[in-house]
This record gives sequence, structure tokens and C-alpha cells, in this order.
Amino acid sequence: MPGIAPEVIVPAGISYQGIDMRIAIIGGGIAGLAAAYELETARASNPGLSYTLFESRDRLGGAIGSDVVNGSVLERGPDSFLTEKPAAAELCRELGLGPELLPSNDAERKTFIVIKNRLVPLPDGLMFLVPTKLLPTAMTRLFSLRTKIRMGLELLHPPRPSQEDESVAALVERHFGHEAVERLADPLLSGIYGGDAAQLSARTVLPKLVEMEVEYGSLTRGMLAAHKKMRAAMAARAQGAGANGPNSPVPRGIFTTLRGGLQRLVDAITARLDPLAIRLSAPVDAIERAADGWKVTSGGVTDTFDGVIIASPAWAAGALLSRVDALLAEDLAGIPYSSSITVNLVFDESKIGPLPDGFGFLVPASSGRAMLACTFAHRKFLGRAAPGKAVLRAFLGGMRNEALMSEPDNVLVATVRRELSEILGARVIGPQMEPEFTQVNRWRRAMAQYAVGHQDRMKRINDRVAALSGIELAGNAYDGIGIPDCIRLGRKAAKQLVASSL
Repeated sequence: MPGIAPEVIVPAGISYQGIDMRIAIIGGGIAGLAAAYELETARASNPGLSYTLFESRDRLGGAIGSDVVNGSVLERGPDSFLTEKPAAAELCRELGLGPELLPSNDAERKTFIVIKNRLVPLPDGLMFLVPTKLLPTAMTRLFSLRTKIRMGLELLHPPRPSQEDESVAALVERHFGHEAVERLADPLLSGIYGGDAAQLSARTVLPKLVEMEVEYGSLTRGMLAAHKKMRAAMAARAQGAGANGPNSPVPRGIFTTLRGGLQRLVDAITARLDPLAIRLSAPVDAIERAADGWKVTSGGVTDTFDGVIIASPAWAAGALLSRVDALLAEDLAGIPYSSSITVNLVFDESKIGPLPDGFGFLVPASSGRAMLACTFAHRKFLGRAAPGKAVLRAFLGGMRNEALMSEPDNVLVATVRRELSEILGARVIGPQMEPEFTQVNRWRRAMAQYAVGHQDRMKRINDRVAALSGIELAGNAYDGIGIPDCIRLGRKAAKQLVASSL
């Protein structure tokens, strides 16, 4: 997928010294913080470079936030990032947080799907949405016999030429049937995007599967071929490094977090920034062209900048750019968003029954429940919960249940406790088993949805932004929703603006 704007290549050996440039950053979430950090780093060798970071809230970090309650780390928003995307871990190491990086406890990684109040484990050999092992697929209770037969016959699918974009649901149903959408694709993607598989873009969300369908026809054959290549590459790297040598591959978890909470990343970046460059509780009211750059108005005060990085949600970016480029603003405002709620509950393990093995469970929308998923956080990352405590993180909201955002905290906690009792059983977490601590966090219109046609929309956005000298976009609405994506795009936006002035 193309980036936010055509990349400016800075020739090797050229420094940023001698630049006289003022840059505004709008939005103090992780993308805006990453942009500010990049500019602060460049400013160390170039005093003529300056920036101002505008944040509408009274704190930085956006949806990232952590609390330590009686020795247990509780995440208000995301609890980790994908290890395979390097930007977040690289930034952590630059900030001196390398020793705090903590991989997920993949030895106990097991995920369940709730089917008629029963927890059914995902079958072995399932690579995201594609079954690759015959026996586990045949034996699982997750799918009916009809769906299992269809999965076996999927091996016979002929290659299919790439056509117009379609939904993830359409792609999965064509190969594996509607039940696979309902019980697999929808809950998995709802847990990641808070979205609806019938609305999400296959080309954007699952580009590898789209490519496999073109080349192999069968997604199962394509996934097996990709897995074979990956294993061969890993074996070659291991042989080159030496099986037990100092450069041998280090086992990594699928997810990575910080031992003391992801707030540590926000705090570490903030500590590197110029305090005088940060303006909290300072929403930006307008952006306008100026003869010598861009006028940014906040709190009735207008400043002029040479460049602007808009790291706010796309709907907010669209509102700010409405008087600059109406077509660009319309495309930005058209990117859908969902809201989400996290409910943290801390239990004394000795006062509840034994939880199922694994990291937690996902809840299909067809179940009619409020919960989308629940993570056993004390299992996912070892050492972040106080001894003898069980930390459960429930997720609610999403595209289908926006009304929950207006429910009071006590109603949301009661709903989660009731559904946990129904799903896990009253002997595990019954109505009489009171949590020691509860915490509710609401994130309104925080999760961008990559709807069908997203890549076409991004091409239009890229073209319009490229025509606006001095404007860059960053955030989770464009080219990846995770923390590493936001960091990558924030740092790239800063580099683009500085390089454009050379």
C-alpha cells in the first residue's frame, strides 16, 4: 500500500544543518509524539529548526495509557504491538527502554471462540484465517461438517485474476463459506479493528491473501507455500548465525510490550522534547494558507509555520483542511471510525475458579453479546500482574455497538461480569465473586476502519496532499493501525518536511 505522500530521498552525507524552519504538529498521540521526537533529534544539530506540538487534551499519548494498581499493570488502551513491525521496538531502544521490552508468553498462547456459551479453541495449523492442517481442522468443534468439507475442497480453487476491491467477508466466504466468516473472520478482525468483516477492505487488510488467490487460487495452498519459504529462510539464517552462537536467532513473541506499561514509551518521548514546544489543552481551530507558509490558529492565537504535520484522526484532519482543499477534506472525513471500550478487572486468583488455558477468547457478533473479546492479561505477559492476581481485559463497542459508549461505568462493569459468568461458568467467575479493582476506559471514534476502496481513497489523498507544499499526514487512518505503523508514519512525516526544505 502506498505511503502518505511521495517519499523524498535525502542523499547520503547531507545533513540538516543550516535549516531555518518552523513546524506545527497537530495531535499528541503516538504519531504526533514520534514526529516531535524526530524533529527534536534533528534540532540537536540544527538550532534553526523548531516545532510546536498542539494537543487538545490535557495529556499526551492519545489512546496509550497505563496505571500500576497494587502492583499490577493495567493498560487503558492498547496493551502491546506486533513484534514483526520494527518501528516501535527500535524507538524504544533509542530511548533506552530496550531492557524493558517484554515478549508475549507464546508458550501459553491459545485463543478460544465463544460458540453457544462454550469456549472452542482455534484449531492447530490455522494461519490467521486459513486452515493448513487436515486433522485439527477435521476434529475441531468450531466448524460444522459442511464447512469442513468446503475447506477441504478449497484446495481445488483455481487462480483468480485480481479484480476490484471487495470486503474481507466476501473473500473468506468465497473460499470457506459463511460460517468461516461468522465464527472466524469476523471475531478476529473485530478484535483487531473493532470493525465488521463485511465492510473491511480485503486488499488493504489482507493483501497477502489477495495475492495468494491470484497466484495459487487456493488460499490453503498459498499459505502452505508461504510457510515453506519462511521456514527455509529461517533455517538459512540460523545456519549462517550458528545454532548456538552469539548471533543465533532469539525467540520472539508475536506481541511485545513494556514491562512497566506502554505509558513508559509516552513518558520517555516526552522527556526528550522541549517542554516549551508542547501546548496541552490547545485544540487547533483552523489551518489556512499564508504567503510564507501556513497559519495555525489555536485558542484565538494565530502563528505562522513553514510546515504542518496533522497527526489527529482523519475526521479531525478533514475538518481542519475543509477551507484549504474541499476534495481532500471530503476524502479524509469519509474514512470510517469505530469507538471502543476497555474494562479492566483485577481478581484474587484464590477466590475465583481456574481460568481456561491461553490468552483469552473472542466473541462472534452473532452471539448478540456486548463483549467483543477478553484477554487474560496476566497470562499474555508474565510479570506484569501482582502475585496471585488475575487481570482480565474485556473489550466492548465496535461498529455494531456504538450505543454502549453512553452507558455508565457501573452498567458496563455489570455487563462484563454477567457475560464472563455465562461464558466461563459461575464456578470460575460467578456473580458473587467481586473484583478487587475495576477500570473503564472509553475511546470515541479512535479506531480507523479500512473500508472497501481504501486504497483508491488513499491514492486520491496522497495526490491532494502532494499538491499542498508543507502539509503531511500521520496516524492510524492511512497505512496501518498499530503503534509501530503510527510511529513509522510520524517519523516519516517529520523527515519529509525537513528534507523538502533542503
